[in-house]
Amino acid sequence: MTLHFKQLGHGEPLVLLHGLFGSGDNWFGVAPRLAEKFHVFAPDLRNHGYSPHHAEMGYPLMAADVEKFFLSQKIESAHVVGHSMGGKVAMQFALDFPARVKKLVVVDMAPRAYARAHDKIFAALLALDLASFQTHQQIEDALAPEIPSLSLRRFLLKNLGRDEHGKFIWKMNLRGVVENYSRLGEVLSAENQFDKPALFIRGGKSDYINTADEAEIRRRFPAAEIQAIAAANHWVHADTPEEFVRMVLEYLC
Repeated sequence: MTLHFKQLGHGEPLVLLHGLFGSGDNWFGVAPRLAEKFHVFAPDLRNHGYSPHHAEMGYPLMAADVEKFFLSQKIESAHVVGHSMGGKVAMQFALDFPARVKKLVVVDMAPRAYARAHDKIFAALLALDLASFQTHQQIEDALAPEIPSLSLRRFLLKNLGRDEHGKFIWKMNLRGVVENYSRLGEVLSAENQFDKPALFIRGGKSDYINTADEAEIRRRFPAAEIQAIAAANHWVHADTPEEFVRMVLEYLC
């Protein structure tokens, strides 16, 4: 699978992997700062953004997509940063292709299994008859009863596009993600270790990484450092961009 991507900057390669419902564009609040030091690549993972749709998802497949991306861009090795679902892809990639990763940064995600937490969102999105809407605002308003958070609705609706007739469509493969959702919550399948430098950044207000996760993180990633940004929720790089960039640059440079 050939992933769509954006790039900016010059220097050592730095690959940024986004989370569920996202795309490479999610990183562009912090990417310009990172691009002052690195050649930044921000791909859309399979079934997200403008990358191809496929009936199957799962971390070994998505890590293999990233390996193909490295080959296509002639990237021998790079620093890899992943958030949430992209953090698990980054971990799987480091475990499966350790020679490709110089330093690993995982943002608010552990290698364990996670309970289903997005079923209500999936149901709300699937219930929309996109062809019946004329404006973006109408869709945003239609989602409000089930998804009261305006910021979350606007984030989700970044996945909207229009077809050749001007009708709304999902850019992401919504049904494909839904059908593979259980696999996205699974524990990482690889049992080997990645012994190069790894930084796990957790949101101080998030429960995605807790104290009980630390032993498993260090078992899989023996050189791991775990740091928290106290003011951040799960979206660490959006909640506290300045502190996030500072922490990442101090670790990578």
